[in-house]
This record gives sequence, structure tokens and C-alpha cells, in this order.
Amino acid sequence: QVQLVESGGGLVQTGGSLTLSCLVSGTIFDRNDLGWYRQAPGKQRELVAAITSSGVTNYADSVKGRFTISRDNAKDTVYLQMNSLKPGDTAVYYCKVDEYQGLRIGTLEYWGQGIQVTVSS
Repeated sequence: QVQLVESGGGLVQTGGSLTLSCLVSGTIFDRNDLGWYRQAPGKQRELVAAITSSGVTNYADSVKGRFTISRDNAKDTVYLQMNSLKPGDTAVYYCKVDEYQGLRIGTLEYWGQGIQVTVSS
């Protein structure tokens, strides 16, 4: 089955940097679209950044210019480089894989377990 394992979260001061990694197994990694989402306490889960199988990226306005999503198909890993972190970035971050299964089944979504990122002021 598809499994996602996130790492790299933690506590950082305002202005600091962190890099999240998500190792994916059980799927043909380079065919999938990937994304990072986050959910802060009391808020809905929101898209942070996404990258397609061809490498096209998309970012939430709140992180443009500060965060970078990338993928290493040789390592089955997607990354989120986060710079100039702010207290408002504090959330649980989730990795997501969109696996296209054809016209009849459509796209299946798989989520990681989530990892905490805390930015102190």
C-alpha cells in the first residue's frame, strides 16, 4: 500500500528555516502529483504548495517567495524548504500524493501522518 513518512519538523525561531521531507513508497512516484498542506489549531487544512509530475509548482499566496517545493524522483521524496518562517506558519504539515488510477477509478489521495512545525516569536 502507499505510505508517506514525513520528517524535518520542529521548533524554530521567527526568521528561521526548516526543510520538510516526505518519503513515499508503494506507488510509481514519478507519475504522481504531490503536495504539502497544513492545518493550524481551529482552522481548516489548507494547501501550502504543490508540484505536478512534470515539475510545475503552485504556492499559496501566504508562502510565495519564502517556501519552495521540490521533488527527487530518484529518492521517491518530496521536499518543502521553508525560509523566513513566521509564527503564522505554525501548524501540522501534511504530505499528500495524488495517484491517478485511470478513467474508471480516477485519482486516489494518500496522506502522511502529519508533522508539527512551531515558529516562536
